Amino acid sequence: MSFASFQRRGALLAFGALFATTLTLGVAHAQDKTRIKVGISVGNAEQIFEVVKKVAARDGLTLDVIVFNDYQLPNAALSAGDLDANAFQHQPFLDNQIKSRGCDIVPVGLTITAPLGFYSRKLKSIDALPEGAAVGIQNDPSNGNRSLLLLQSAGLITLKPDAVKNNTATPLDVLTNPKKIKLVPLDAAQLPRSLDDLALASINNDYAEKSGLSFGKDAILKESPKGPYANLIAVRRADKDKAWAKKLVAAYQSAEVKQFIKTKFNGSLVPAF
Repeated sequence: MSFASFQRRGALLAFGALFATTLTLGVAHAQDKTRIKVGISVGNAEQIFEVVKKVAARDGLTLDVIVFNDYQLPNAALSAGDLDANAFQHQPFLDNQIKSRGCDIVPVGLTITAPLGFYSRKLKSIDALPEGAAVGIQNDPSNGNRSLLLLQSAGLITLKPDAVKNNTATPLDVLTNPKKIKLVPLDAAQLPRSLDDLALASINNDYAEKSGLSFGKDAILKESPKGPYANLIAVRRADKDKAWAKKLVAAYQSAEVKQFIKTKFNGSLVPAF
């Protein structure tokens, strides 16, 4: 080997060692993040995360909270690497997103249960729902299914047993509809704005809160808070064991946050941890 070749080989080996060292340091730095971006939905989650941020900061973790007003965006942003975590969805919603979009996202901790409610500007009681009334439900598969199950629990419709068993009910799965109600699927964010045009509308808790509606006072048909729809914190699968992910879950599931939820929301939100 010539001296020049020896020099080139030595330089390549040195560069390779430097690259490996830099890569190792980069991985360690990623594992030891002290600042992360968390996506949440509008409404009560914003208030809760003000408390979560303070608790996390005491453990050396800074949270940059990004607020979304569309349920379809936070998982896309997390998958793309624009977020480190999100906290806005329940497991059935995540399962549907994984199935339809191929997201490699996993839950790392539970947050709250937000019981679903039906609201009306025209009716004081669900029993007063007239024949042929227009009833708004969410057009996303998970929450639409949830709303249909709630209508069935009130005796307004019956659904195909397989759809109920698999949590996949859509308006096409309605078997009986004694009052001939007209189901109107709409984007979740649009439902509060459509209340004047509907007899009744299913509205997720965060959008209800944002629109000045109270689950406790205004909902005329209410989901049990003990159902399977506990919300969760989700991260990319590769990050599920990272120290920052554990710190984020610990901050949310702290006694301070639990007490805030119980005091502030008086049963319209329930800690799921």
